[in-house]
Amino acid sequence: MDKRVTKSIYLGPYDFLTERLIAARKAAKMTQMEVAAKLEKPQSFVSKYEHSERRLDVVEFLVVCQVLKADAVDIIEQTKAEITEDHRL
Repeated sequence: MDKRVTKSIYLGPYDFLTERLIAARKAAKMTQMEVAAKLEKPQSFVSKYEHSERRLDVVEFLVVCQVLKADAVDIIEQTKAEITEDHRL
């Protein structure tokens, strides 16, 4: 059974965003444990945002991108392109 919250924020573009963060972590050749250690958070923090069980606020997103050495603006632009009329809140 899919445990993700079914609010619209977790569909479409938000899934796309989390996929970009997972891809960035893998490109950085980092495990969830390594990311969590740099964030000074438990591994479950990383797992929860990667599985859309938890949302990241803007500042958390920027810090995660910094740890991953990922371009936050690029990830936002890619995600923005995924947002259509159907996905607007």
